[in-house]
Amino acid sequence: MAAVQVAGCLPGRPPPDPPPEQNNGFRRLSARLCALRPDGSSSARTEIHLLFDQLISENYSEGGGVAPEDVSTLLVHACRLVPLNQNHLVSKVSQLIHHLLNRLQVIVDEQNLDFLLAYTISAIQRCSSWTHMEILQALAALVYGNGSKCQKYLPDLLGKSGLLMKLSDLAQSDPEVRRAAIHCMANLCLSVPGQPYLEEPYQNICFQAFLTMLQSPKSSDMDDITFCMLLQNALKGIQSLLNGGKMKLTQTDELGALLAVLKKSMFHGLPGLNLEMPMVLYPTPLPQYDGRPPIQPQPSESSASRPTVNKKKKSKVKSKKTQQGEEDEEESSGEREVALAPGLGRVQLQEGTAHRSSSPGVRSLPADGSGAAGKDRISSAFSSSGWKRVSSSESDYSDAEGGMQSKMRSYQAKVRQGALACFLSTIKSIEKKVLYGYWSAFVPDTPELGSPQSVSLMTLTLKDPSPKTRACALQVLSAILEGSKQFLSVAEDTSDHRRAFTPFSVMIASSIRELHRCLLLALVAESSSQTLTQIIKCLANLVSNSPYNRLKLSLLTKVWNQIKPFICHKDVNVRVSSLTLLGAIVSTHAPLPEVQLLLQQPCSSGLSNSNSATPHLSPADWWKKAPSGLFLEETPVSSPKGSSEPCWLIRLCISTVVLPREDSCSGSDAGSAAGSTYEPSPMRLEALQVLAHLARGYFSMAQVYLMELGDLICKCMGEADPSIQLHGAKLLEELGTGLIQQYKSDSTIAPDQRVPVTLVVAFWTLMLNGPLPRALQNSEHPSLQASACDALSSILPEAFSNLPNDRQILCITMLLGLNDSKNRLVKASTSRALGVYVLFPCLRQDVIFVADTANAILMSLQDKSLNVRAKAAWSLGNLTDTLIVNMETPDPSFQEEFSGLLLLKMLQAAIEASKDKDKVKSNAVRALGNLLHFLQPSHIEKPRFAKIIEESIQALISTVLIEAAMKVRWNACYAMGNVFKNPALPLGTAPWTSQAYNALTSVVTSCKNFKVRIRSATALAVPGKREHYGSVGQYAQIWNALVTALQKSEDTTDFLEFKYCTSLRTQICQALIHLLCLASTSDLPCIKETLDQNGDMVQSYILQFLKSGVERDNAGAPRSPQERDQMVKTALEHISSVQTLAGNTAKRAVMGFLEDILTIYLDSSGSQVALTGLTNW
Repeated sequence: MAAVQVAGCLPGRPPPDPPPEQNNGFRRLSARLCALRPDGSSSARTEIHLLFDQLISENYSEGGGVAPEDVSTLLVHACRLVPLNQNHLVSKVSQLIHHLLNRLQVIVDEQNLDFLLAYTISAIQRCSSWTHMEILQALAALVYGNGSKCQKYLPDLLGKSGLLMKLSDLAQSDPEVRRAAIHCMANLCLSVPGQPYLEEPYQNICFQAFLTMLQSPKSSDMDDITFCMLLQNALKGIQSLLNGGKMKLTQTDELGALLAVLKKSMFHGLPGLNLEMPMVLYPTPLPQYDGRPPIQPQPSESSASRPTVNKKKKSKVKSKKTQQGEEDEEESSGEREVALAPGLGRVQLQEGTAHRSSSPGVRSLPADGSGAAGKDRISSAFSSSGWKRVSSSESDYSDAEGGMQSKMRSYQAKVRQGALACFLSTIKSIEKKVLYGYWSAFVPDTPELGSPQSVSLMTLTLKDPSPKTRACALQVLSAILEGSKQFLSVAEDTSDHRRAFTPFSVMIASSIRELHRCLLLALVAESSSQTLTQIIKCLANLVSNSPYNRLKLSLLTKVWNQIKPFICHKDVNVRVSSLTLLGAIVSTHAPLPEVQLLLQQPCSSGLSNSNSATPHLSPADWWKKAPSGLFLEETPVSSPKGSSEPCWLIRLCISTVVLPREDSCSGSDAGSAAGSTYEPSPMRLEALQVLAHLARGYFSMAQVYLMELGDLICKCMGEADPSIQLHGAKLLEELGTGLIQQYKSDSTIAPDQRVPVTLVVAFWTLMLNGPLPRALQNSEHPSLQASACDALSSILPEAFSNLPNDRQILCITMLLGLNDSKNRLVKASTSRALGVYVLFPCLRQDVIFVADTANAILMSLQDKSLNVRAKAAWSLGNLTDTLIVNMETPDPSFQEEFSGLLLLKMLQAAIEASKDKDKVKSNAVRALGNLLHFLQPSHIEKPRFAKIIEESIQALISTVLIEAAMKVRWNACYAMGNVFKNPALPLGTAPWTSQAYNALTSVVTSCKNFKVRIRSATALAVPGKREHYGSVGQYAQIWNALVTALQKSEDTTDFLEFKYCTSLRTQICQALIHLLCLASTSDLPCIKETLDQNGDMVQSYILQFLKSGVERDNAGAPRSPQERDQMVKTALEHISSVQTLAGNTAKRAVMGFLEDILTIYLDSSGSQVALTGLTNW
């Protein structure tokens, strides 16, 4: 079992210094052996036998302290002393190779490996079959970690008639040899980082061999333990192929066959379960087969015949001491679960009649022990000594039969663990959308009334007697749930479905409910702290990905009430994961009304609900003892009974971070620093993260504690631990962002419910007078600097203007200084912060600040880091927005004072940035549009600007037409509309006019993305004068393109685009009416021709446009109904005023078209209105 025994061996790991006598023992024996020369005499053979025995029996320490090259040299010399016709000596030297390599954890160097591989392969070919077992063990030890160095021997080993292929064949009579051959193949598949891997043909050969072995039933000549070891090796081999070899499972049958054997192996030897599986699992949202557990539970003894393993075989399969220790620990710690978890799980999964316990969402055991089956199962678990392991030594069992059963259960558990580990690797090697096709095969669903529960990963979590296996099952379930948000988002059970079939959305919702139920059941039943941690982490993953806004209420309430007692658990890992789960609850689809109510519960609610499953809780109010005077705004924490605080979770997290820990809560806090008076660092970090989640999703509750949290942030950022400082800065950023959200123009928060600006000023004054400036200057921790920059950018603009002048100057000076940082993370954050500050009302008219910011941004646009350039481009877009805002103010001083040379540099930088990656390009074109809009006549008249203007517009045109990200094209169309707003530009006469219009009309008629079409139609409606549209031909081309776009406004193959159809038609109609308002005499024939062909279609859409504001609030139609019909009236008045020759039919046709629209529209609003309106024309 080389793969097992040297699993911890890493190439190049320095061995520990050995006791001198042990090292000397090896050297002495090695020297004696190396002094021998090949000799065929019986005395020489006897001496070699003795030396081999002495070397094998030598008491080596961990690693032995023997140099790997000495071991390799010894083994090579030993093989040279043993001719292949001496079967006994070959067997003995094979044992020596196996023993020394495993015991001393040595990986043989390439030169000696070459000789030893050739020797062992020849030995298998030439020696008697009874030696093959030992030779294969030696071969397995040799190839372990050396797969990349065995390439030239692969044809002999894995070829069509290779040794390992023949010896692993099901026709092989000796089951031990078959197992050893599979073991060798598994070790060959083991990857070493940085070294080449098995070629693909050999990977496929090994995969098929492992798969065949897993699919085959146990032969009659194979004992149970050997069969378990065979399954373990095959599973380990597949896992190595998936992990190191990056093997891709692209064929449905191949993946389905693997998942079928993995599911079967997951339940191997599980008491009371005999699972029959198909050869292949096929992807389907519904169960393919009915994996029913047997009605009658199996007796506690194994259903298989008692294994007969002689002493010789025992010694060959004996595990390493370290693994034996883990095994013993696993069995002894799992003993407590046997009586509770499997029995409880059986009651719930098979009986389905349990009553509700006092804790919501958790089923309790019936008073009668859940019938005879459950009662027998539980009493059997308690009374049978076969479940208990008295000693780690095989000879020390109190009862031979019980010892053998315990040993076999241990091997069966390892098979289940191996299958779960292999499944975990499979999950990581396939796409999630492929994995979710097999959801129903591994994730439970709510059983129909009277039907048994399906066999799933939760079966293992609730029933498996081994805590390690339960933890493995939970890890796999977590991996399945991770990233499943999109898949689970279809779930819905908010209304009762009474149909002849079950919709997919209801099935997924049912599965989510069952996962909640089973995990909460496991939470109550579990007593192993390590497994408990996995349960809570799995729950956190489930909560993070479930669409609670589409599910019935109470699921989160059940989780919340069940997890609260575990906040005070004696094990720090359980406490940390409990906080992680609470963080997941307050961050999922925030804000949820259900969570809002939970947060408002009284402090002690649920914390005193300890039960028999959690006997190790500390007092419920351990975290409520806050020292007086700790915070600026002290909230009473020792409230009289009956009162409630705004949010008990915030108080808990604050206490966790700042208060000294209680001894009763820290008995197993291995992660805490020596002498530390606080909770362990992971606990404090998790508490800070929960506070950040609360500030993001439930700011109305966090704002009550604003100054208190400010003190906490100052304390954290003043500590020595960079991680605590970093999380303090993150919390500060979230609080700052929450304050900004309250003061946004579209905020729904009533003014009297907002945090007063004076308090916000006090909060930021506290921050800027505290350790925040030090964090900004802490160049030893760039991540902290970057987070501090992000926090600084979250200052409320109204508060910034009220800060003392020296604090304002401090912020600006530090940001401009940090923009020169060599660290790209810091530079990116600084660039973004400057882009925020340049929008502040109190700074945007400061020409010097804006110019300094512009120069800093231009420098960052030249950075090698894409992230820095992307942030700088975003800030450049913001800066140019500021230029536009300043241009619209009555005071022209800003435009006059702003440097024309700097404008030129900004245009050049934006042109270059528009050729960059999409992340940079999208904001670069936004900046170009603003800059071209900002240009004054004094700039445009200068010759040096002419060329740069032409280049800027060409950059925009090419970006509109390029097949880039839709956000880039949207911004380019938006920018083009901004360009058209500048009356000083020669729009209509410049050569680029036709190119710009052609680009926009191409997009409005053919772009796949409707939002981009909407933006291009908006841009086409910007020019305010007829001459801006150019020639009659150009006008006609724009008009015809808009009519075509209206006609094709429903032509899309993308279902997601349909929701934008109405907005697109609204915008096109506005553009068409705008064009009619500017039409000249020469344009009318073209308009008439189009209306003759498509007049009915255009009329119907314009009528929809006019009525849409009356019928419903349309997001795509910002104008009021009165403004809309006024637009049509204005167009009619304009057309009627156009001077034409007598008898001009085009004018009459267009006027008649508009009159018909208004008549129909006004008639639908009332005849009196219609008559009134018509008489006014």
